[in-house]
Amino acid sequence: MNGQGVTTDTADPDETSSRVRALLDISAQLFAERGYEATSMRDISAAAGVSKALLYHHFASKDDIYARIAFNSTKHLYGFVEERIPTDGPSAEKIRAFMIATASFFSQHRAAWIAASNAFWVDRNRHRMGNRMARRQQFEHRLRDLIREGIEAGEFRDIDPADAGRLILSSINWMHRWFDPAKEHTAEEIAARYADLILNGMKQS
Repeated sequence: MNGQGVTTDTADPDETSSRVRALLDISAQLFAERGYEATSMRDISAAAGVSKALLYHHFASKDDIYARIAFNSTKHLYGFVEERIPTDGPSAEKIRAFMIATASFFSQHRAAWIAASNAFWVDRNRHRMGNRMARRQQFEHRLRDLIREGIEAGEFRDIDPADAGRLILSSINWMHRWFDPAKEHTAEEIAARYADLILNGMKQS
């Protein structure tokens, strides 16, 4: 991705301003619909109804906008999900809550999720990619720990936590390819059905 200025993997102090949040939301929608390469700063300024000068006042470049969208998408996801995992009870219920919370975050931030997912593996900024990979691994390891907890408690069969974790995450991570919010079932309902199917296969017979 080529852009002007220097980008980082951290949010700007003015990230909480309503104007910046609105600009990020509009940008995420355009990136999701058109793709990163096909979206210009002019497109974003036109969609937001602001001048390019004002856009550059808040962001160093298009790459900077994408970096903030991707950063916020992963950073906020982990906290969102963690808050919704029960502290007590069976591991299966914790994993089910993990899956439904992840789907709920996707549903609430669909454009940012799609924008970040589409460009995740083609980001040329190695430092930024490394940071996002580290957060991704942290998220995966949290799920593996829940699976391992269930195995040690005799709740699940002796399965590979890494394999089971990848299966669970894949079932949700690719929802953006086919999920239609206009259809009958919500993302949370679909995740709950997936959880029932997967967890039933993991249980001790």
